[in-house]
Amino acid sequence: MTEQTETSQRPVLVVDFGAQYAQLIARRVREAGVYSELVPHTATAAEIAEKNPVGIILSGGPSSVYEEGAPQLDAGVFDLGIPTLGICYGFQVMAKTLGGEVANTGLREYGATDATIVTDNVLLGGQPVEQNVWMSHGDQVSAAPEGFEVLARTAATPVAAFADDARKFYGVQWHPEVKHSDHGQRVLENFLHKAAGLASDWNSDNVITEQVEKIRAQVGSGRVLSALSGGVDSAVSTALVHKAVGDQLTAVFIDHGLLRKGEREQVENDYVASTGVRLITVDARETFLNALAGVSDPEQKRKIIGREFIRAFEKVQQELIAEAAAEGDPIGFLVQGTLYPDVVESGGGTGTANIKSHHNVGGLPEDLQFELVEPLRALFKDEVRAIGRELGLPEVIVSRQPFPGPGLGIRIVGEVTADRLEILRDADAIARAELTKAGLDGEIWQCPVVLLADVRSVGVQGDGRTYGHPIVLRPVSSEDAMTADWTRLPYDVLSKISNRITNEVRDVNRVVLDVTSKPPGTIEWE
Repeated sequence: MTEQTETSQRPVLVVDFGAQYAQLIARRVREAGVYSELVPHTATAAEIAEKNPVGIILSGGPSSVYEEGAPQLDAGVFDLGIPTLGICYGFQVMAKTLGGEVANTGLREYGATDATIVTDNVLLGGQPVEQNVWMSHGDQVSAAPEGFEVLARTAATPVAAFADDARKFYGVQWHPEVKHSDHGQRVLENFLHKAAGLASDWNSDNVITEQVEKIRAQVGSGRVLSALSGGVDSAVSTALVHKAVGDQLTAVFIDHGLLRKGEREQVENDYVASTGVRLITVDARETFLNALAGVSDPEQKRKIIGREFIRAFEKVQQELIAEAAAEGDPIGFLVQGTLYPDVVESGGGTGTANIKSHHNVGGLPEDLQFELVEPLRALFKDEVRAIGRELGLPEVIVSRQPFPGPGLGIRIVGEVTADRLEILRDADAIARAELTKAGLDGEIWQCPVVLLADVRSVGVQGDGRTYGHPIVLRPVSSEDAMTADWTRLPYDVLSKISNRITNEVRDVNRVVLDVTSKPPGTIEWE
């Protein structure tokens, strides 16, 4: 079981059967103003009861419920008296466990499907009788359990939704959590607010109040250290801790020379002005460049950057610890910008694979001398941004697109040098400025600008032959970065970016567009 995240809110538990969209279900529940958490399908009824949930949602999954070894649910969960909604595979698990029938009829439904509501019920109330839903199933519920009423059907699926109002059990064969289902969010909200009777009391104001109290209780009069990168997560976690303990917090910003144009100034000026936090800036640009000299392998670059960052942070750490000890009040706490997806992706007990160890979840040393303060551990990225706005952080920081920890070091394909960094900074600044000017920031999850330093292409500039570098634009759209598609930017915007870069950035004579989705490609090139 995953540990209880730090919130006093009673959760709606999303039981994960290996679904592609399990995290998305949890996010949609929170968008409806209700706190949610993920748990694995292996959780027993006693373990689920221990979390004191106010609702349960059974996720989809890739298996067939009648196959040997298929994920199942402790039948005792249905005896807990908790309102429960089954989605896709979870819908079939509910049907099979409670005495209904699930079969492979050979009739499959994938993608957009027309559904018809055949019975008026609280779950599908306020929706048109005919609607478009998103299906992804090869099996189907062929007979609803005793006590259930069929609510909807499709051409291929006679039992596409059902309900047992007496026990507050509901289910739909489609995926209401994806935006392709026209009224999907309404289905979830009907279950949460009308069927389960839950209030919309999960919001940024409540989170801030609750976390400030928890931070004060944890830290007491102790001193706290925070590594401030300038990214959204570290900025919001630092601001939240500062609101709680004030001058007991010292933030450390390490300039490794791999930042984009203006980022150091944003942190030193805008961030400090809006929060009043005590900030120490460490200029480590020369150290990082020397360590990266002659290195082209991306994995080696990542390791070097990570190592040098830790060393730089440890150095200032020791200086501050010595200062604090001299004052008789040692530093015992370290702020981390850990988010809920970090915990889940790092194998945080949901039954999912350990996709990758995040530096702030699975990558910390065992002999860490600090007690961690993680005020964002229960939150998704969009919730973090909302809290940042409530705390008064500058929009340029709160709305900042994700940026990798190794910075521009992994957006230069080849050796990292001061000269190449300047070229990339200038190109990146132009691309960001034009996207902002065109009002496209909200449509793009991230737009890496990549310098192909080890590639040269022939060009013609000023009536003469040039042999310059290509710049790659990689605009992508995503909800969680686990999958992504390239963003279809307007041609006139692309043209403006290309013209400006080739005219204004030296040694660049070509701009290309990366139109690869994830998978197969990753968002970053290295």
